[in-house]
Amino acid sequence: MNKLRHITCVILLVAIGTSTIPGFLMVELMPQLSFGTIAVQGPERRVALAVSGDDIYIAWITNRTGNDDVVFRSSNDAGATFNDKIILSNTTNATLQDIQIAAGAENVAVLWWQMNATSEEPVARISADNGQTFESMANLASNGTINVIT
Repeated sequence: MNKLRHITCVILLVAIGTSTIPGFLMVELMPQLSFGTIAVQGPERRVALAVSGDDIYIAWITNRTGNDDVVFRSSNDAGATFNDKIILSNTTNATLQDIQIAAGAENVAVLWWQMNATSEEPVARISADNGQTFESMANLASNGTINVIT
């Protein structure tokens, strides 16, 4: 990893107020493909981070609207700028937890648990264009062909 990208990652992590940095350590160990989770503001809220080349992907769960939402942002220039936020979830009356993110080449996968009174399901949104657009939400607990949640 070049020093400029290293400094950019450090500045980014400091700016979002991280308390642990396993995702950053993965960047150091695996500069072409990495992922991790960074604890922020208590144990139930986390920021997930993935880096692939000059692409940086960040996702987190927020409850600013009264419903849990998964929010995603990306940078395609080593963190010099970030694209607008994308809301990846479309849930009401559900709790979202344990967000994770992985990336490689132009692919990005964001995964989390979606829970309500009757079910706990792992779900995912997948991008094949560096996080510019995402496929519909997929229920990963389904047998056979994965069902897309509309």
